[in-house]
Amino acid sequence: MEGAPLASEGPVRSFFRFVKIRYVFAILGFILMAIVYGLKVNLSVAIVGMRNQTAEKSGAVNITHSDCPDHVRDATTAKDGPFEWGEEVKGVILSSYFFGYLVSQVPGGRAAEVFSAKWILFASVALNIIPTLLTPPAAMIHWSVLVVLRIIEGVGGGFSFPALHVMISRWSPVEERSLISSIVYAGTAVGTVLSLLFTGLIVQYINWEAVFYIMGGLSSIWCVLWWLLMTDSPRINPYISEEERDYIASSLGEDKEEVTQKKSSVPWKHVWTSLPFYAILLSHMFSNCGWYMLLIETPIYYDQVLKLPIYKITIYSSFPFFTLWLYSLALSAYQSKLISRKVITITTARKISTFLASAIPAICLVAINFLHCQEGLIFALMAVGTTLMGGMFSGFLSNHIDIAPRFAGTLMGITNTIATIPGIIVPIIVGQLTKTNHTREQWSIILNSAAAFLAAEAVVYTVFGSGQEQFWNNPDVSKDETKDATEDVDEDTKI
Repeated sequence: MEGAPLASEGPVRSFFRFVKIRYVFAILGFILMAIVYGLKVNLSVAIVGMRNQTAEKSGAVNITHSDCPDHVRDATTAKDGPFEWGEEVKGVILSSYFFGYLVSQVPGGRAAEVFSAKWILFASVALNIIPTLLTPPAAMIHWSVLVVLRIIEGVGGGFSFPALHVMISRWSPVEERSLISSIVYAGTAVGTVLSLLFTGLIVQYINWEAVFYIMGGLSSIWCVLWWLLMTDSPRINPYISEEERDYIASSLGEDKEEVTQKKSSVPWKHVWTSLPFYAILLSHMFSNCGWYMLLIETPIYYDQVLKLPIYKITIYSSFPFFTLWLYSLALSAYQSKLISRKVITITTARKISTFLASAIPAICLVAINFLHCQEGLIFALMAVGTTLMGGMFSGFLSNHIDIAPRFAGTLMGITNTIATIPGIIVPIIVGQLTKTNHTREQWSIILNSAAAFLAAEAVVYTVFGSGQEQFWNNPDVSKDETKDATEDVDEDTKI
């Protein structure tokens, strides 16, 4: 088999005699997603310490507050920050990330398929680290400068999912696809946990500026490891063993996988008429309506409605993402075992995971509306709902690779682009709804809306989802479509 020559015997080469490099990829991919999500969500907590809430409250005499008791706030509450940003400005700042995220999905996915997924992912992290390090001086200049940096950060974040889909399709044996996908994408949960937890602690015990310097600096270490160890495919990796290289190639069923992928054009006609693709697209969009509610707005709900101090907001917001991580890994490992034993099909596994990730969280969000300042029960429902949403990683989020592994990056780019719209809209709508009304009744509108979208996701994917590879993934189909299009043009131009 052709490929890069194996590296000469040395410490690194000796290490990979015992550790499979596809799992090194999974771990580095996991850390990548932890970085991208950690740097995305840290502002959701840090902004509490950045805003001068005393000045805001003294100037906002018309705000209707929650009737939950305020005595839970104590001396451990974070100090006021320097910025007098109202709810509308806060909403714009938090949503600005998604404007960049929106435009980079499809270009990032296609560039990863055609050029280099490795370097697209390197750029993804770099474009997150640099704006993060520049956040404190940007905020001091003006909040609009911070918005620009967050848009740039969003561009980098937008590369991550599509390009990782390309890497997973090349590095994962079919029978390990669910497991490796879940390991990689579970980084979103761990990154969220660590970011929310340490952001709160850093804001409380150091200052808000340190959040961005510490997290940005530590994230830079990943860039060196990724640069040294990873390649676009197993075929050209200098550290992989012949045994592992042959195993991956045999499982994927293509000796010329890399070459074929680069030469294939996207069969757009078949993509846009594919029911399984639309099932992923709609599920992704509906899921994100609930996901962004839990990811971005939960700390604000705890602040405005329950009036919790920042240390409790930090714990309550971060803990469910830790359990989400454990749950997603356990679910994917169990389902991978069932699939390999042919107990269930890939389609069944994807549908079960997606149903658990949508129907039960929807019930939890609705149930919260019936609780009045019952802090423990509300946290429990938030935790259960957030945890079970981890099923999406082995559900519809892995499904692009099932139906069309050759175009997984492009398909993920398309669905994640459209699914990003809620990330833009949710913070703005929440900001408008809670601008002058911080009551439980006002927040019930937000919770019920998110629950309705999650319920729609459960129905759509259960009925229309599929884990079978689609015929148009065959490179000959895309060639025929291109040929047909050319012939149509030639026919139209005949005199």
